[in-house]
Amino acid sequence: MTFGEFLDSVKKGQIPSGLNPLLKSLWHDANGNWHKAHEIAQDIASADGSLIHAYLHRKEGDLWNANYWYKRAGSEMPQVSLEEEWELLVRKFL
Repeated sequence: MTFGEFLDSVKKGQIPSGLNPLLKSLWHDANGNWHKAHEIAQDIASADGSLIHAYLHRKEGDLWNANYWYKRAGSEMPQVSLEEEWELLVRKFL
């Protein structure tokens, strides 16, 4: 799947079958369901899952919690917009 195809699925509101949990979380976030995205992300026990978890808390405005999860992911809060971070994450996990 390409980034464009992923984005089209969000616009159509039709989640593609076979997405890994990382992409499912990001799909639900982009489709306006932060809580579902968070529910999925918090169950992904990996650095990648922590990175998405961090992004979601950053989006929520809970920067303390976001920083905690960025550190768990071995990363730092990026100095880009939320939209840019979302795109970078999707491209990373496609």
